[in-house]
Amino acid sequence: MYTLLIVIIYIAFISLGLPDALLGSAWPSMRPQFDVPLSFAGIISMIIAGGTIVSSLLSDILTKRFGPGLVTAFSVFTTAAALFGFSISGSFWMLCLWAIPYGLGAGAVDAALNNYVAVHYASRHMNWLHCFWGVGAAAGPYILSYYLLIGADWNSGYRTIAVIQLVLTAILFLSLPLWKNRQTEKSNVNDHRKVLKLSEILKIKGIKYVLLTFFAYCALESTAGLWASSFLVIRKGVDADIAARYASFFYIGITAGRFLSGFISDKIGNRNMIRTGICIIFLGITAVLLPPKADLLCLGGLIVIGLGCAPVYPAIIHSTPSSFGKENSQAIIGVQMASAYTGTTVMPPLFGFIANSISIGLYPFYLLILAGVMLFMSEKLNKTVGKQYEI
Repeated sequence: MYTLLIVIIYIAFISLGLPDALLGSAWPSMRPQFDVPLSFAGIISMIIAGGTIVSSLLSDILTKRFGPGLVTAFSVFTTAAALFGFSISGSFWMLCLWAIPYGLGAGAVDAALNNYVAVHYASRHMNWLHCFWGVGAAAGPYILSYYLLIGADWNSGYRTIAVIQLVLTAILFLSLPLWKNRQTEKSNVNDHRKVLKLSEILKIKGIKYVLLTFFAYCALESTAGLWASSFLVIRKGVDADIAARYASFFYIGITAGRFLSGFISDKIGNRNMIRTGICIIFLGITAVLLPPKADLLCLGGLIVIGLGCAPVYPAIIHSTPSSFGKENSQAIIGVQMASAYTGTTVMPPLFGFIANSISIGLYPFYLLILAGVMLFMSEKLNKTVGKQYEI
């Protein structure tokens, strides 16, 4: 039963990743149909991320009341419905409407699953499970590009992934007895822990720095993924169908990096994993930056950025229960998710307006600034809390 539950959690992480890279890959094909500016992809992204912030902050209450299994299953169903809504949307405002349940579903399941894994599994498992998120994130653009290559529209790609999500939803609902059995084993923690207020969480030593690190990381990851395809089409002159596939290489880099990180994370520690990852991100951005017409070098740079991103997110999450207590970790991880999605909400749309007003060629410079903020805040955290917070 225990092994079967692990398999179910892996499946859930795939479902988390499947929709994440779709908008950025599909936007060059979607935009002409809706006759809107390039920057409007940022509006949809902002609405989705805004929903995740709300559901992340509510995740502590929801998980305590319904359990991680039910929260995960219902959230995936909500995301599936939203994806199908995208596939039948005939106007931009309909996309914005369906983006609301899209975000609400994603935030709740993200916080619930991440805390569950952080409490019950070693660092290597956190990396490997997030590797499976990358499998989903890389598969999404490939499914979309397949339909574009055979002459179908982007709607078919969204519809197919919605069906896949519905199948995953059924699997998750069937697995609920496994979650309930596991929850019963941990009833002492789940039944008696205190639901922390946001004001109480923000007073904990080191929290503000880790929230800012998370903000910068997810801002960088989401900006890189959302605008990679448009950058390749406009700046590099790559065809839209090929660019959609190229953009998935960023997520392939994350996937491969997390698979490799699983073998070394327990040995070198979360703090060094984050430092190493940020340094690799800087190398990847440099490759994207120079020279302007080198398509292969840019492609390699996207992969390297993904490799650098790989260990950062799992390392921060995995440190939370041991640093702040298992009884507090669900509330704290929920706020960390909210901070991360605030970065996702604000920073990619901001770059969209910069790209629309100035030039999309500023894409690598924007990523460079975010990487610098991430490095500064993570090191500031290390100096502030020392060995107390092991990242």
